[in-house]
Formats: sequence, C-alpha cells, structure tokens
Amino acid sequence: MNFPDIDRITIDPEVMGGKPCIRGMRVTVGTITGLLASGASVEEILSLYPYLEREDIPAALAYATWRTEEQSLPLATT
Repeated sequence: MNFPDIDRITIDPEVMGGKPCIRGMRVTVGTITGLLASGASVEEILSLYPYLEREDIPAALAYATWRTEEQSLPLATT
C-alpha cells in the first residue's frame, strides 16, 4: 500500500494566514477536503485548480485525517 506524502502540505504564516496549504500554494487543505465533502471528484478539483497534482488530493486527506487524531491541551500555569 502506498501512503500519501504529507510533505506536500506546508504551513507558512505568510501564505493563507498559516493554514495548511498544498505545496506552498494558496490552496488550503480545507478547500480540498471541503470540495471532496461536497461531492466534487478528484477530476473536478484538478480542473478547478490545474496547477495541483493528482498526488496532492490524497495528501490533503491524509493530513486532515492525521490532524483529527491530535488533541489540544491547555498549558498548565503555576
């Protein structure tokens, strides 16, 4: 089984306010997952964003799935 390369996902405070993006471009992981959730096909997404590569789509999904497993805990203050 080949796993998506989440190294395609970048976070840069200068790009889209630091949201996770595809390869430093102004396309966020949230945009990709939102389009897929609303029923868009990979082909439709690639047509909307022709500068994306097919491998970017599963990378976005893998990253989003990985993030759902994280927990945010408040810092303890003394």
